[in-house]
Amino acid sequence: MNTINSARWITSVLEEGNDSCRMFTRTIKTGKEIQKAIFRVTALGMYEAYINGNRIGGEYKFMPGWTYYDRRVQYQSYDVTQYIKDDEIKVEVYVAKGWFSGRIAGNTLTDKTGFALACTVDVDFADGTDDFYCSCQKDDWKAAKTAVVFSDIYDGETYDERIKPYDFKPVTVYTGFNANNIIEQDGEYITEHEHFKPVSLIITPKGERVLDFGQNMTGYVRFTVRAKAGQKAILSHAEVLDNEGNFYTDNLRSAKQRVEFISNGGTSVYAPHFSFQGFRYARIDEWPGTPDLNAFEAIAVHSDIKRTGQFESSDKMLDKLYQNTIWGQKSNFLDIPTDCPQRDERLGWTGDAQVFCKAASYNFNVYRFFRKWLHDVALSQGMNGAVPETVPSRFLYAHSSSAWGDAAVICPYQIYVTYGDRKILEDQYESMSKWVDYVMNQGRNPYLWNTGSHYGDWLALDVPFGTYKGKTDIYLIATAYYANSVDIVRKASKILKKNKKTIKYYDDLYENIVRAFRKEYVKGDRLLSDTQTAYVIALHFGLLEGKDKENAINQLVSKIHEFNDKISTGFLGTPYILHVLAENGHSDLAYKLLLEREYPSWIYPVTKGATTIWEHWDGIRPDGTMWSKDMNSFNHYAYGSVADFMYEKVAGINPDESDPGFRHILFKPVICKDGSLTYARSSIDTKYGKAGSVWEIRGNKVYYTFTVPKKTTASIRISKTYEVNSGVYSYEEEL
Repeated sequence: MNTINSARWITSVLEEGNDSCRMFTRTIKTGKEIQKAIFRVTALGMYEAYINGNRIGGEYKFMPGWTYYDRRVQYQSYDVTQYIKDDEIKVEVYVAKGWFSGRIAGNTLTDKTGFALACTVDVDFADGTDDFYCSCQKDDWKAAKTAVVFSDIYDGETYDERIKPYDFKPVTVYTGFNANNIIEQDGEYITEHEHFKPVSLIITPKGERVLDFGQNMTGYVRFTVRAKAGQKAILSHAEVLDNEGNFYTDNLRSAKQRVEFISNGGTSVYAPHFSFQGFRYARIDEWPGTPDLNAFEAIAVHSDIKRTGQFESSDKMLDKLYQNTIWGQKSNFLDIPTDCPQRDERLGWTGDAQVFCKAASYNFNVYRFFRKWLHDVALSQGMNGAVPETVPSRFLYAHSSSAWGDAAVICPYQIYVTYGDRKILEDQYESMSKWVDYVMNQGRNPYLWNTGSHYGDWLALDVPFGTYKGKTDIYLIATAYYANSVDIVRKASKILKKNKKTIKYYDDLYENIVRAFRKEYVKGDRLLSDTQTAYVIALHFGLLEGKDKENAINQLVSKIHEFNDKISTGFLGTPYILHVLAENGHSDLAYKLLLEREYPSWIYPVTKGATTIWEHWDGIRPDGTMWSKDMNSFNHYAYGSVADFMYEKVAGINPDESDPGFRHILFKPVICKDGSLTYARSSIDTKYGKAGSVWEIRGNKVYYTFTVPKKTTASIRISKTYEVNSGVYSYEEEL
């Protein structure tokens, strides 16, 4: 029996200036012996549930998760039989605004019903009968104000331990949502993970007391405090200290990231219920007595994704960069792929997700995570196929940006290639083709996307300081991504065995776009935009051939040399630049860029003490000052896309698109021949087992070992090519 769709959304009207979390409660008297009870619950907002005083699903955080609320809301099911005594069931569910309303939703709700609850208890009786009890507008359902007097995703939480639930009032029915949109849990659950004790208590030049947990993360601080009734413990959270060593919050913009606990007297343990922070440092703004480091513990919270990738090398700074990509993913894979976890944003930016999707799928098993998010991408699309720049979204957008909207196509295909399950393509095919249709209808020429507003090569370094959009022509980028998306849709059409007419349509469309791109943007021996990113994107998406391709490679190398052998790319050029160089005879230059210590480089933030990936190459500039106040996250995974180069080129572990999911593995390591990297080891856990690669330079020889899982095959491409079955294979070659 599953009766959740019989439930009504119930809510409690919020008074002006009162953002208290509400407790919804009802006591059920069944009159018969209960043999089994299943509690199903969801909320517009976040909930914590109790049955007969017992916390239900306490290992899960921030339930029911974040979806495109206009179309669907997840519910969770719990077997609560063990908590039932006699014939009585007392239901208590605490609900706060969460992602549904408040500042992160743009304060769009005008009816003061900032959250709602829907739940059922399905009961089997000992006499063989059954029944159910659901949320509805009855006198036996009440709502009360609670000790959580304030909570907000951006601003934190205020908890007054002195307050017990009070001011009970009847509930009202929330009519803004259809209960038929309640779906079973689709994504991964959010859970607690690593725990960190403070590594030090810092007294800053301003006299602030600051806890350093040694790792930038997403989560919260759990603390134990002994205080008199009415005394407060207040913490503020930040990612970095400024160049003078003071607590730095300017980059949070308007997000307060503040937690306030008011004691009822005695010893208490507290952590926020409905808010999370992005932080490494916590400032003790108020505390009863002298703080004891043992009283504090930072807890990392993220979706419960399983780690699958590993990488290590002879360069410890490179290894630290790799670990920073792992932490960037952990910090931003909290139910959806967010851009950052700390400032007044924390949104599912589609462009960030698509550039990092490949690396993400090697680092962790993210099949279920992306499946859930991509379902919301499809539901968020406009009738014309436009994809919002952030998903979930409360609005349908009239237009989209290239490379951001293309996430609707790039992400499902990458998930298919990594995991080999065509179901993701079946689920998303309509969304993918709708996006291509949208782009085709954006201008007079169906083969060029040369209209509209686009983010372009976001945060590139080929423009004056403080400029967000890179120099590369936005329409060159848009058309290149258009071609790539059509190429992917035509591949998906063949994989899904669509009819010949459909396949031919996309084949022809792709060829026409490629021809139009070359005619519009190839100008002699250069591209119309003479930038690193322009050449990288054109080459990576296979839009050039023959002499044009050769010229583009030469121009790319020249542009890198002109920039003092450094990268000038932004969000769109960076994920591909090392691959393009390594695939076109310039692996030495690729390694030089990868291992560069000076700004701008991937490892430069590591030299500045970074423990996650920065949004800007120069988030902290060489002189110690900050890049900016308004757009300067220190936990932003986009540039962590470099991890896929470590797997695919440095270690040489690649899935085969024609036999995906690592059922056939392509081992193609690119050796660093100048001696700056002498060893690399990597592995990826596939559904067949661990695929591994190790190489080491000793003297004038390279020694390789490759591990091929059971029920798979591999092509090992070193100086010779070897076709092998499962097993462990070792080779040695002259350098």
